[in-house]
Amino acid sequence: MKRLLERVTQPPIFVRNATAGVALLVLLAACMLVPGRFTSDLAIHRDGTFSFRYAGEIVLMPLALPQSTGAGGAAGLSREDTEERFVEETCTTPAGDTRACSASELAQQKARWSASRSKAKPGKQAEDARTRQMMAAMMGGLDPNDPRAAQEFAARLARQQGWTSVVSKSNGRFDVVYEVSGRLDHDFSFPLIERLPMVVPFVTVVRRKDGSVRIDAPAFTPSASNPQLQGLAAATAAKDTPVMLDGQFTLRTDGQVLANNTDEGPQSDPAGGQRLTWKVDGRTGAAPTALVRLAN
Repeated sequence: MKRLLERVTQPPIFVRNATAGVALLVLLAACMLVPGRFTSDLAIHRDGTFSFRYAGEIVLMPLALPQSTGAGGAAGLSREDTEERFVEETCTTPAGDTRACSASELAQQKARWSASRSKAKPGKQAEDARTRQMMAAMMGGLDPNDPRAAQEFAARLARQQGWTSVVSKSNGRFDVVYEVSGRLDHDFSFPLIERLPMVVPFVTVVRRKDGSVRIDAPAFTPSASNPQLQGLAAATAAKDTPVMLDGQFTLRTDGQVLANNTDEGPQSDPAGGQRLTWKVDGRTGAAPTALVRLAN
């Protein structure tokens, strides 16, 4: 009876897979693009000028996940997940004791299972199509199942100002160099990528009316304090090189450091002013943050 109730109350295959696909899309939305191994430097001066550099890896997560869970997985789950294997139902004696099923009973079970799959297939195909459309929208039109997707993404970055080097590697990884300098007459955020709006900023600089600026690096957060990234990074372990957050972020300024969460605090910089340095890896407890006063 328990087995029968499980069969009656269990949602159709395509509904269960749709739920899994949507859940993965939510995770990817939170961690679409993440840093890998990198060094990054930000210099902010009291005269209002600034410079920023990021050199190292960035990882486009839909391309980094295995096919069974990634955008081949997010948009079309693995064959094992989507088609599901036949599971023998429990057969019982009139007294309710478990017994081995006969060949005839097994044949009937398989026939019912096949009929259920056939009935669910159109709904599953429609749901897969909707999931692929959602993924393409999140990725600015890129199809993660297309082997050309990585090169297309690299070409997009190379067209944008500041990306002086973009090299596509494997498994969604890109070696990049980004450099920009100018005046802080506006807030700053990196990265801003054409047609890819759902990216957690690596570094932000936000101006305040009192002449201070707040620096945050929300994406420079290790897996221990980012459960969503932790789950996705674990999924990449099936690939040759799992996603690894390992980097250093340095802030240099001649302004007054009002607050920061480094271990050592401000240090003298050989070039003048002060320097704050954060080492980001799996043991780091919080994302870098600092508050610097530039104007009196």
